[in-house]
Amino acid sequence: MSTIFCTGCGEVMPADAQFCAKCGKRNATLATETASTAATSSAAAAPVGPDVIPAPTERDYTPGAKSRITAGILGILLGGIGVHKFYLNKIGLGILYVVFCWTAIPAIIGLVEGIIYLTQDDVTFGRQQMVAVRRSSY
Repeated sequence: MSTIFCTGCGEVMPADAQFCAKCGKRNATLATETASTAATSSAAAAPVGPDVIPAPTERDYTPGAKSRITAGILGILLGGIGVHKFYLNKIGLGILYVVFCWTAIPAIIGLVEGIIYLTQDDVTFGRQQMVAVRRSSY
């Protein structure tokens, strides 16, 4: 299996992956191949461009992708000690939540963030939290 470097974060990723597992950026080499293939195919093909997100397939599973539902539930239940921040790989904020957990302010913020995570769609959550997102089926 050949590997390439992500143009967004420099992480090593499989050459046939559509998105980077670390930053979620589209694989530029695969996108240009898809665009050239689409240009030669019929006009009824799906549009290809930087604003078009393809429908997920079994090949699109991204190891290390985060679930917005899991982050939301962790924020509501354990947000006072910053577990949702650790889950989203935001270690500095997680430590800050732990340091100030005795004030109950992180618990209130965690509750609000958990509700926000659960009400957002997957794409918005991934962009705001800068993580690859495991798509919800509901």
